[in-house]
Amino acid sequence: MNLNELRILQNYPLELKVEKTKLRIKEWYEHYNGEVYVSFSGGKDSTVLLDIVRSMYPDIEAVFINTGLEYPEIYKFVKTFKSVTILKPEMNFKQVINTYGYPVISKENSQYIYEIRHSTKKMRQRRLYGDSKGRFKLPNKYHYLIDAPFEISNKCCEVMKKRPVKKFEKETGKVPIIGTMAEESSLRQQSYLQHGCNAFESKRPVSTPLGFWKQQDVLEYIYKNDLKIASVYGEVIEDKNLLDECTYSTTGCERTGCIYCLYGIQCDTTPNRIQRLKKTHTKQYNYCINKLKLGEVLDYIGVKY
Repeated sequence: MNLNELRILQNYPLELKVEKTKLRIKEWYEHYNGEVYVSFSGGKDSTVLLDIVRSMYPDIEAVFINTGLEYPEIYKFVKTFKSVTILKPEMNFKQVINTYGYPVISKENSQYIYEIRHSTKKMRQRRLYGDSKGRFKLPNKYHYLIDAPFEISNKCCEVMKKRPVKKFEKETGKVPIIGTMAEESSLRQQSYLQHGCNAFESKRPVSTPLGFWKQQDVLEYIYKNDLKIASVYGEVIEDKNLLDECTYSTTGCERTGCIYCLYGIQCDTTPNRIQRLKKTHTKQYNYCINKLKLGEVLDYIGVKY
């Protein structure tokens, strides 16, 4: 698939997207004789995915990873669903950051910083200056983080999410259906262009049947189907412009994810996610700023909280 083909799919109306998504789910389910599961975070994207999958296969297993980093409303919401397996990582977030470092800027750049600090001289040179084409290096604007008075790494997601899932998949033989979309990042777009919705040939086979959706599609699906989502999002509302075109938004959080994660916070609109946390979840805010010392990290990268 090329980028133009993806753009065409992304511009399909919602009804066609749902039908195409169901076809990809059916292919995946039948290919693995039903030995599949839905990766369920409790967020709006995976809630839409689970709703579509269970409209076809009502008893399919959902898997939720209780990292302790979710909004309390998310965990409460997940508990309302049947057939949900809850996994827990072997380390909590405090242990992860004390062992490996904080997740800042992005997964890619935090990996580069960690490798500059802890890998071989050859790898350090590669991450500082890139390959022969200048690729795969830490951008100059983030070089100041090399000397930060705290550790930085990309290990959090690996330890707290990937490892429990890998163990589950090894023990059960099941393969995942996940709710990621190509529009979310360049890496996810690249993966979708390479594999499409169903990556049968990947080292870790994975289905992303919402891969060609956009966030507006997710919100539109929730709105039109009156789908219940976690209360932390508030409600999904519709807004029409002068051309009678509809857009959708949430009255609460736009995203949930890991509430202490600092990836991309430098690009947040004001108030940023930590400032919003201060207003809505004071207990969690005080814990992350003081006990986890995220305040020191935010001060260093110049983000208000």
